[in-house]
Amino acid sequence: MKKEDLRIVFMGTPEFAVETLDALVKNEYNVVAVVTQPDKPVGRHGSVLQPSAVKRYAQEHQLPVLQPVKMKDEAFVEELRSYNANLQVVVAFRMLPEVVWDMPEYGTFNVHAALLPQYRGAAPINWAIINGETRTGVTTFFLDHDIDTGRIIMQEPFDIADDYNVENVYDGLMRLGAELCLKTVELIVKEDGHPKTMAQDEMADEAELTVAPKIFKETCRIDWEKTSKQVYDFVRGLSPIPGAWTVLKTADGKEAVLKVFAARKTEACVEATTGTIVVDGRRLLVKCGDSFVLELTEVQLAGKKRMAASDFINGMKDLNLCRLV
Repeated sequence: MKKEDLRIVFMGTPEFAVETLDALVKNEYNVVAVVTQPDKPVGRHGSVLQPSAVKRYAQEHQLPVLQPVKMKDEAFVEELRSYNANLQVVVAFRMLPEVVWDMPEYGTFNVHAALLPQYRGAAPINWAIINGETRTGVTTFFLDHDIDTGRIIMQEPFDIADDYNVENVYDGLMRLGAELCLKTVELIVKEDGHPKTMAQDEMADEAELTVAPKIFKETCRIDWEKTSKQVYDFVRGLSPIPGAWTVLKTADGKEAVLKVFAARKTEACVEATTGTIVVDGRRLLVKCGDSFVLELTEVQLAGKKRMAASDFINGMKDLNLCRLV
């Protein structure tokens, strides 16, 4: 098979997917169409429609764009089939029905931001950091009937430094994912659409598999009974978006939501109730479940701007009488 004979349909929505689409275009692969989510209503009354990052890129490069509401819609399926693609590439999109993923002769592969079979699910980057992993990576695999379970084509690891947050890992995996996608497509071309793959069951060892479910608001609430290391990982695993949060409770019983965007580990211990706030000069310290205190360095009180903890201290009275719950 020759490179110029390959017809690719690309499917994706956020900025994370744009990097891979851009790599395919710049390396002169024939991307015959792009599938992305319908424009999203934004603004106070939802009167403005905002296109996805992938759609904006596709339009800038004169690529046909399909935006189905339902992936099984007959009109969409027929239009998709009309592009005669022999390969589909999916990055950060949605679950596909068999009629879609099984359409091309060479199948459909996904670029997943984890080392499968670990961290199957919608939020692999967040959960890897929250769980204190020191390594993650990117996997390309062929889609099948179940989510993130298909046969693996290629993998590349990525080291998670102790001070990395979601933004750092997201950027790293975004670039790595684009590189691995190109290698995967090159392999598919070389092997005439049938590269050697490995079943995920053959890769799983006796260790329990960790999943990466979707993140919701309640998922992001800090549990101060956890160790300082666990809370530290939790904060960076949700920063900058959606952001870990807690409730600031004042001495007179008033409560307000406080988001925590950054923290720093310390070796200081205090004898106090978990969630107790200790103001040490311009440092905002909080007692965790293992007796150690964690220093909060960037916070945001509900209705206020994100700020350094030192500025937050300056604007608050009697913080030593407050608790985080």
